[in-house]
Amino acid sequence: MRKMIVGGNWKMNKNIQETQELLNELKGQTQTSDARVMIFPSFVSLTTAQAGLEGVNIEVGAQNMSAYDSGAKTGDVSADMIKSVGVGVVLLGHSERREFFGENEEIIAGKVVKAIENGLEVVYCCGEKLEEREADNHFAVIEEQVKTSLFGLSKEDLQKVVIAYEPVWAIGTGKTASAEQAQEVHAFIRGLIANAYDQATADSISIIYGGSVKPANANEIFSMADVDGGLIGGASLNAADFFSIVNAF
Repeated sequence: MRKMIVGGNWKMNKNIQETQELLNELKGQTQTSDARVMIFPSFVSLTTAQAGLEGVNIEVGAQNMSAYDSGAKTGDVSADMIKSVGVGVVLLGHSERREFFGENEEIIAGKVVKAIENGLEVVYCCGEKLEEREADNHFAVIEEQVKTSLFGLSKEDLQKVVIAYEPVWAIGTGKTASAEQAQEVHAFIRGLIANAYDQATADSISIIYGGSVKPANANEIFSMADVDGGLIGGASLNAADFFSIVNAF
């Protein structure tokens, strides 16, 4: 059975001191769901988060990763470096990496392969822009993203990937896809996997939704048959809000 997952993407927020404060607040929350919980702090806060959450049922992930192993790649962080601080999961393909840093599907595909080769689990992000949604082209966009970045993987390796559907028009905008819109796209992605691999593989992959998820709308979104949780942005920076979402199953 697929695991329900709630991840908190902190983006470029929280210095070390602020990280420690938020970690303490997170540890003060009560989890009533059986969801798998992850947070994705900045690189400089990974070791602080790992140490601060020792023995706590919250996993720590990295927000990005280099496609290279080592060498003259100033500013990059390799899979081995991420693993060396005890982190086992990495977020790849986020729309902000695509928009602001020029990452295309070929680059992201290389990162996915490199992460899995190094024993890291991947949370892979995909989603359409507003103009693509309004042109009724969103299914074609998502199909191209998923096929290019993931469908070169073996069936076994694909099962090391969590897919996060994040419509770009709903990220940080206050706009949210309706529960029905989220379900429609999640079911479409699951169908793509079933056609490329098999139904059992499709049914085993967790597909989570991201895009202005809040305590007020989380329960409705998570109630959809093919929505297996959420990737949370702004609300993950408030411990009480984040755990309201974690417990919204």
